[in-house]
Amino acid sequence: MARHINPSNSTNKTIDAIDRKRERERMFMLKKARDNSKDLAITLVQRLLDTHIIETDSVGKIQEVIEKQLRTMIDLEEFEMRYKIAPIRNLTQDPNLISLYLTQYIVEDLIDHSNIQDVFGDDLDVYRAVDSVMRVLRP
Repeated sequence: MARHINPSNSTNKTIDAIDRKRERERMFMLKKARDNSKDLAITLVQRLLDTHIIETDSVGKIQEVIEKQLRTMIDLEEFEMRYKIAPIRNLTQDPNLISLYLTQYIVEDLIDHSNIQDVFGDDLDVYRAVDSVMRVLRP
């Protein structure tokens, strides 16, 4: 009699392995973002200014806000992060989680900051500018 192999068991192992790999990559990127938050914030704000995504009267204050976001993202629950990026999660194929989070933060929250005059461009324009800086975080 032939031996019966349960395909769902192998599928579950595969799915679990993929989930563990994604979680390791996520934690790696979040730790790297936290550890390099000052440099990344400076570069990101400069890129946003150069690409005319944001208009501000205080570059230093915006850099501080972005730096704080980069440092505190590691403390967020996975649900909180997924909830934040839910409106734009299908923006691109294989998106960078940190770039998505910061894009949504810029579009939803940073626009209300007292030192921001305006945010220009659509979600994809903002994502591309953010991801051009944050792609260094990917393993």
